[in-house]
Amino acid sequence: MLRTIDLRGRALTPAELLAAVPRATAAREEALTVAATLVADVAERGEDALRAQAERFDGATGHDIRVPAAHLDEALTGLDPRVRAALEEAITRVRKASAAQIPPATATQIAPGARVVQRWQPVRRVGLYVPGGKAVYPSSVVMNVVPAQVAGVAEVALASPPQRAHDGRVHPVILAAARLLGIDEVYAMGGAGAIGAFAYGVASLGLGPVDVVTGPGNNFVAAAKRAVAGVVGTDAEAGATEILIVADDSADAGLVAADLISQAEHDEQASAVLVTASAALAEAVVAEIVPRAARTRHAERVAAALGGPQSAIVLVDDLAAATAFSNAYAPEHLELHLADPDPEPFVHAGAIFVGPDSPVSLGDYLAGSNHVLPTGGQARYAAGLSAATFLRPQQIIDYDRAALAQVRDGVVTLAQAEDLPAHGEAVEARFEGPPR
Repeated sequence: MLRTIDLRGRALTPAELLAAVPRATAAREEALTVAATLVADVAERGEDALRAQAERFDGATGHDIRVPAAHLDEALTGLDPRVRAALEEAITRVRKASAAQIPPATATQIAPGARVVQRWQPVRRVGLYVPGGKAVYPSSVVMNVVPAQVAGVAEVALASPPQRAHDGRVHPVILAAARLLGIDEVYAMGGAGAIGAFAYGVASLGLGPVDVVTGPGNNFVAAAKRAVAGVVGTDAEAGATEILIVADDSADAGLVAADLISQAEHDEQASAVLVTASAALAEAVVAEIVPRAARTRHAERVAAALGGPQSAIVLVDDLAAATAFSNAYAPEHLELHLADPDPEPFVHAGAIFVGPDSPVSLGDYLAGSNHVLPTGGQARYAAGLSAATFLRPQQIIDYDRAALAQVRDGVVTLAQAEDLPAHGEAVEARFEGPPR
């Protein structure tokens, strides 16, 4: 089911490690082409394109794309009390963690009368995407909405695919979660088309363009974010999910197998990777995976994900090699099943789960951390969704005349060196005539 990549006895360069990383590259390349076409169609044809895409991909026709308030109210009224309690607990925990992500404003006194203030301004309007294809993700409503609210975003719009089983409505649990958070601008639209609608707006729906688009999804949603980059801001491309587990011979093979399966059930393109120096553990994990995967509800999907080119067991010589491989892979989710787990050397990961009692499933729901994380190696340079995603650093420069006089000659000198004399003249103009 899981193929084996044996890197033992090889001293690999960073470039060679990158080449050894298991990825479903063909699927991503296909997604880029398709997503760009779908986004362009929505930009050109608006609501007509969204309806055509809903019929093609979701089997939904004649539905309300902009969700009526009554649908949101009905969904919250009908929400299972146990689900509501779990969502409310998730909201509390994510709100607490998100509040810690807001940097304080700072004022730096450069010199007497010379001050630079650094402040963080929220964007005005955001579009938040919640997937709804093979599974239902009210947790993603929480993970998207709460950081935006904590950041102070004034307008929050949310989109999720129409569901054929619910007469083209967004899944009621997602609607209930949105209403629970006070969101009333919700759209039944999915996939790359939804990302395009947020970026360009759809006048007939009263959907205005947003400033930032965030949210997880499949490879097509991730690719659509790349297609609209430059039109709007986006978070990292949170595409098909990934888990990488670094384990030694102290690990519980059953727990490792359970966690690999837990992420494989998301999607056939999900990546599940175990990196270990213990051949005995690798064999034990395979022995555990086979019966566990066969009896889980989404066994067929799990088998496809575990058997795909993006999933593997990677055998290495030691923990140092495992660490180097993990940093080259830069996984969305990294679990450390080690006798003495130390997250410090693992510098490239969307989120790190330390020890046997911190599974990725905890982070998906109730850890307080955010589960919208970079995939496809982007954790080398991109962060997961947070309140900071919706904030822009902004500098305020405040000099008085005396402070400007101190640097007057320097500004003029540099302006002349750059052959931009009017820059210097703009400073000199302030010293012509009597002092103000």
